[in-house]
Amino acid sequence: MTQNNNDKPTVASSTVTRDLREFDIATDNAYESLVIISKRANQIAANVKEELHAKLAEFATANDNLEEIFENREQIEISKFYEKMPKPTLVAIDEFLHDKVYFRNPAKEQQA
Repeated sequence: MTQNNNDKPTVASSTVTRDLREFDIATDNAYESLVIISKRANQIAANVKEELHAKLAEFATANDNLEEIFENREQIEISKFYEKMPKPTLVAIDEFLHDKVYFRNPAKEQQA
């Protein structure tokens, strides 16, 4: 994780080798942690996809011609911004490792 000028934490944009033992600290089970991370990654991906579609919907017209499709700089910039964003899986891993994800396991709660 790196810091940008706004002192807001950002996630690395590439995959990092991780110690598997870091994942089972919160749950005592690495596999359960991976399920939590994958579900969070799916939530993040769905939110980003919805946000991107909403922004790109502003550019949709009933009758597009080829010139408008290839010359729309704002649409290209929006797409480039979303392409440069860290992958949802990396964001979810970072959130999990920094205790920013709320999760619970009802089966474990019933056993206790």
